[in-house]
Amino acid sequence: MRAAAIRNSAAAITTREGIAVASTVKTKTDLAYQRCVMPDCAATYDVGEVRTACDACGSLLDVVYDWDSLPVPRSLEAFEKKWSRRHEPLCFSGVWRFYELLPFAPPSKIVTIGEGQTLLHSSEGVARYVGVQPNNLFLQYEGINPSGSFKDNGMTAAFTHAHTTGAKRAACASTGNTSASLALYCGVSKLMQAVIFIGSGKISYGKLSQALDYGALTIQIAGDFDDAMLRVQQVSTQLGIYLVNSVNPFRLEGQKTIMFRVLEALKWTVPDWIVVPGGNLGNSSAFGKAFYELRQLGLIDRIPRLAVINATGANTLHELYEKRGLRWNNGRPDASVVNNYYAELDDASRRASTIASAIEINRPVNLYKCLRALECCNGVVRVVTDEQMLNAKAQVGANGLGCEPASAASVAGAKLLRDEGIIEPGERVVCILTGHQLKDPTATVAYHTADQNEFNRVLGSRGVSRAEFANRAVQVENNLDEIIRAINLNS
Repeated sequence: MRAAAIRNSAAAITTREGIAVASTVKTKTDLAYQRCVMPDCAATYDVGEVRTACDACGSLLDVVYDWDSLPVPRSLEAFEKKWSRRHEPLCFSGVWRFYELLPFAPPSKIVTIGEGQTLLHSSEGVARYVGVQPNNLFLQYEGINPSGSFKDNGMTAAFTHAHTTGAKRAACASTGNTSASLALYCGVSKLMQAVIFIGSGKISYGKLSQALDYGALTIQIAGDFDDAMLRVQQVSTQLGIYLVNSVNPFRLEGQKTIMFRVLEALKWTVPDWIVVPGGNLGNSSAFGKAFYELRQLGLIDRIPRLAVINATGANTLHELYEKRGLRWNNGRPDASVVNNYYAELDDASRRASTIASAIEINRPVNLYKCLRALECCNGVVRVVTDEQMLNAKAQVGANGLGCEPASAASVAGAKLLRDEGIIEPGERVVCILTGHQLKDPTATVAYHTADQNEFNRVLGSRGVSRAEFANRAVQVENNLDEIIRAINLNS
């Protein structure tokens, strides 16, 4: 699997069963390192170490670069030249095409399956629904990644780091998308065994089917995602298994590239708003880091505002940020606010509950990194109901792109912020659609069904009382005249 070490800018490529490990540029991995996110600690660690937390204070880690010693392009337009080299695996990847902005691994160790071939879609119909001017609402559709969600952006980076360390097993806790992505990379590469932890009844069949089909060892525990997250961390530590959840700092390096592709699609101009669903808060954290670094490097002249959207049944960030005033505070957040709230959750035995299973998380592991991103991006946090998400999802679908319920939190949140007057009609808004529609077909069918019992079973228990944009099947007798009459009446 190893490509020969090639100096200067020559390329070396080896492939096996659809996976590419390539070398296209020279690099020095000693110019990247890991650092504690808390500035009062700022402990540093070698980039080759496997860590998910700082030994000194227990906080999360960043991947940090000595930019002054790295060959960073003078302008973002330089990345467009790689489109003409799409026969090279790193240039074909929508993540590694931006290698110079995440140069933590030798190119010969990079594992890519062509992730990041996603699109930014301007939707006039969704713009009308949200309430912004035509051509000002964009949908960044990450559902066309190989595993069907944004997770592949981060997984190629984490999997690459795992490969550099010689890992033979990789694990994650998952509400579905992370497990599907990890299982896919393991299945294609044959480099590692995937071990995934899921909670009882807390994963859609669309996602579970992927992990099972790709050959992952699946551990289902009695509990929810937060329980699974705790156990996978304990097991990974005890058994020496590489952990790929977004507590892994290399995951977020890959997820930065979603924003690079957004900027590229907008001809390198910065939008006014980025709106993203808030689950484990990896995306929002990665986006903040991406814009901070681009501004630091002088590659953009301003930073967009960030809106993170929770579901009402999994609203930890909203509760802490908007109601209890928790802030990053230049790296000195008040941890007692978080600890007190988590104690309240435990005392009340409150579990996350939302139809948007991908963001059904009460204890987001990237909370502090997200607070930092909100400070950097002058951000806001909002909460939307399951019904608001499903209505937004139906509007996204009616305008040609299918997404899973959690994805539609971004569109529902943008509409809410527009209704509040926070987003202006003339501002350019990018909503992140994180996962494909077929990740959770049960919710989609239940929303559009004419079967009230099925609607109540799947959605009514979630507080959804009305499907405002339902496209129900028209039931007719098996009679030609009746069929024609039905078509004429409904056309």
